[in-house]
Amino acid sequence: MVQGIWLKHAFNPKEDPFLGCGIQDWSLVQCDANEEDGLIIENMHDLPYTLAPGPEVSACMTAVCAAVRHTCPSLPLGVQILSAANQQALAVALASGLDFIRAEGFVFAHVADEGLLNACAGDLLRFRKVIGGEHIQIFTDIKKKHSVMETARAAEFFLSEGVILTGAATGLEADPGELRAVAQSVRIPVLIGSGVTHDNLEHYLDASAMIIGSHFKRGGNWANPVDPERVKRFMGKMHELRI
Repeated sequence: MVQGIWLKHAFNPKEDPFLGCGIQDWSLVQCDANEEDGLIIENMHDLPYTLAPGPEVSACMTAVCAAVRHTCPSLPLGVQILSAANQQALAVALASGLDFIRAEGFVFAHVADEGLLNACAGDLLRFRKVIGGEHIQIFTDIKKKHSVMETARAAEFFLSEGVILTGAATGLEADPGELRAVAQSVRIPVLIGSGVTHDNLEHYLDASAMIIGSHFKRGGNWANPVDPERVKRFMGKMHELRI
């Protein structure tokens, strides 16, 4: 049974003030009332993505994440910095008091729309130890260049704390069959990272957690603000299924 529902918030620096962090615009002040199990902050509006985001991105994300932690002191919080800025995400999480990061390119190099992503597991875990961040969990996206089970097992072997299955693009459904297959192939948590909605969540109850972005936004569009009514409707159904 699903242990966590994590809302993914796509931080928009064009709309949210750098220092004020725009918390009032994120619908996060009601985070406990909405009853999500966690929250991920991500710079998804920072288009086009680069494989070498500058120090201003880390500075801005630290300010944002620290403000969210202050607003939601007890909620599990994570961060992802695009694109594949996994060491920066660890540093931001440590400075902001966050609990986990979502990492791209953990195992198996592959070509993405941003360019070539090299595998980073060895460097990332060593960096985490050097900065004293071993309490920060790393959940890793796995790509389908290789067999999804092979990739999941490789991520587990390289000490990932959990793997994330997604659809072919943002908001598209992951394959429930792949969820079952991967869950039987590894002993670490298997998360669903895209495509879960109020209408299909029954198909993903074998997941350890669900990361919900697009479905929790107005009109189901990831770029829009969070729609509290969508969140409440989804979580109401989830609570019924958990009973």
